[in-house]
Amino acid sequence: MPPGPGTHPGGRPAPLHDLVVVGGGPVGLAAALRAAAAGLDVVVLEPRGVDPAAPVDKACGEGLLPGALAAVHDLGVDPPGAPLTGIAYEAPRRGGRTWRAEHDFAAGSGRGVRRTALHAALAGRVLEVGVPVRRARVLDLAQDGARVQLATDDGPVRGRWVLGCDGLHSTVRRAAGLELPAGRPAARFGVRRHAAVAPWSSRVEVHWGRDVEGYVTPVGPHEVGVAVLGPRGTAFEAGLAQLPALAERLQGAAWTTTARGAGPLLQRARSAASGRVLLAGDAAGYVDALTGEGLRVGLAAAEAAVGVLTTRRSRWVADAYERAWRRETRSFRVTTAALLAASRPAPLRGVLVPLAAAAPPVFAAVVDGLAR
Repeated sequence: MPPGPGTHPGGRPAPLHDLVVVGGGPVGLAAALRAAAAGLDVVVLEPRGVDPAAPVDKACGEGLLPGALAAVHDLGVDPPGAPLTGIAYEAPRRGGRTWRAEHDFAAGSGRGVRRTALHAALAGRVLEVGVPVRRARVLDLAQDGARVQLATDDGPVRGRWVLGCDGLHSTVRRAAGLELPAGRPAARFGVRRHAAVAPWSSRVEVHWGRDVEGYVTPVGPHEVGVAVLGPRGTAFEAGLAQLPALAERLQGAAWTTTARGAGPLLQRARSAASGRVLLAGDAAGYVDALTGEGLRVGLAAAEAAVGVLTTRRSRWVADAYERAWRRETRSFRVTTAALLAASRPAPLRGVLVPLAAAAPPVFAAVVDGLAR
């Protein structure tokens, strides 16, 4: 007879973990580290494994704002990179000149960090702490009020709780019945490359074009990350051509990585929790990369999830986490949605940066809010 649910092929019951973290990216590894520090029996499921010598890359703005950098340091990790002192918006104006709004973080510096460097540092810390990682892909899940049973391509896994940190196209979100259609807004995508050029600014620069934005993040003394966000079908070269000031800066620079894309960026979830399944990071829903807050929000949600699991009675965990998730992500959701809505109509898009340049206190308040 085939093995029953929750058993290994040899007939032994699968161990029951306190927490199963699905996804071995930065948010999942951060959650696992916090869970282990809190004394939970935690396991990470990641189909590509977790290896500091072979970090996983993905399209990402690669900016750790001050709040995110503090959270990373709190995990005992200090990845290499370049200082980030603020944010600047730039857009073309007549006569070959540009509009520019800029502000330095009041909360101190952040850091531009290659995604691979951040993943390698967190992976090394996970192995150092001794958190087990299982090379497995989640196929489905079921829960019965006391535990969650996950079907994976490496056999069954059981947990009292599951935290889905498996990204924009989350299997956990879908399997738990939490996925919602994206809705009416036009889909946006992002594509990123790196250029071998010394950073000309210690700020994250956002260059506004007709239909796209270009993001420049210093990630080392001789390298910058360049991301282009725009509608479906946006190619890196075509998007960069809409940003003449940025294209001129990069003229002649050697590209050190190939184009890597992500999207559609807008993802919606019915809620961030259902029974014994919680969602964090992009898996819990994502608005857009306009504000560069993805990692900060994901790290804060991971911390909140572990905090709720270790302080609340089981029947109150889902509601408590939903409230905590909404609190931690509110500024991201509201600010990003408002900026995205304002940038869609061409007349409004054209005046966004001039208005920001004309109202420094308003721009400063938004930047400092993101930094925190």
